[in-house]
Amino acid sequence: MQLLVYILVYPLLWLVSRLPFKVIYFLSDGIYVLLYRVVGYRKKVVRNNLALVFPNKSEDERLAIEKKFYRHMCDMFMEMIKTMGISEKELQKRFTFTNLEVLHQLEAQNKSIMLMFPHYASWEWAIALDRHIKSKGYGIYQKIGNKYFDKLIRDIRQKYGTTLITTKETRELVAKNKKDGILSMYGILSDQSPMVKKALLWTPFMGINVPAHTGAEMLCRKLDLPAVYLKVSKLKRGHYQGTFSVLTEHPKELEEFDLTKAFLKKVEESIQEAPEYYFWTHKRWKHKDKAPRVFNSNMIERLAD
Repeated sequence: MQLLVYILVYPLLWLVSRLPFKVIYFLSDGIYVLLYRVVGYRKKVVRNNLALVFPNKSEDERLAIEKKFYRHMCDMFMEMIKTMGISEKELQKRFTFTNLEVLHQLEAQNKSIMLMFPHYASWEWAIALDRHIKSKGYGIYQKIGNKYFDKLIRDIRQKYGTTLITTKETRELVAKNKKDGILSMYGILSDQSPMVKKALLWTPFMGINVPAHTGAEMLCRKLDLPAVYLKVSKLKRGHYQGTFSVLTEHPKELEEFDLTKAFLKKVEESIQEAPEYYFWTHKRWKHKDKAPRVFNSNMIERLAD
């Protein structure tokens, strides 16, 4: 069944990926009408999220954000497909960087880097970074169920040199690269909700107490990896710009979880600046009422190993 679905869908994706951007965005406008106005895809989730984190905004203000978000989400969906057929020259023109020297300075010190960023603006086209660094680039991702589409996603994201690794592979590979002296950069999306039973940190995010992923911080602390935040701004339709800021060069010197909190603060700044580009269809705050009163220290130590 997985293969049949892939055989039926792949030709359509391939065809769409070869269309010019004007047609891509024309189709995106049509998908917006269908998804938002007809189907109402996850509209309740989006409205609940916006009402939760922006209680001081009026209903009309939140509605404006909602509509802009759905338009952007449809653009993102079409841009993901377009990545199959986009040329490197076109990608480099559409995703630029303002201060690559931040990464180059760390590379000059022979330091591998943990690059942390959220589901904001365009995270798929961050693969454009691979051509600007000396490090071996890795993208940490969640494996998807359909093995044929999983391979397709890997092929798309790896087409310009980035190597994809699953979350399960990450710890062992990062440690091996460190031992072998392989200069590396690991891109990780760290803003979504972890499994509650594995959450070691509950912290305010957009004013709401939620569980937070701490895996990136644990790797940084264990292997002394500098952590850098990638802020992505949408300049106009189909054009993005990345800006880097160092969260820490010495993670072992920070108090536990300070790195994760610093990352989430940066995400909040991006959301406040242009909330329509955050991925509001995710149920990021679904566990807000499940925070444990007390953590078992033995459990924390066991999960951190």
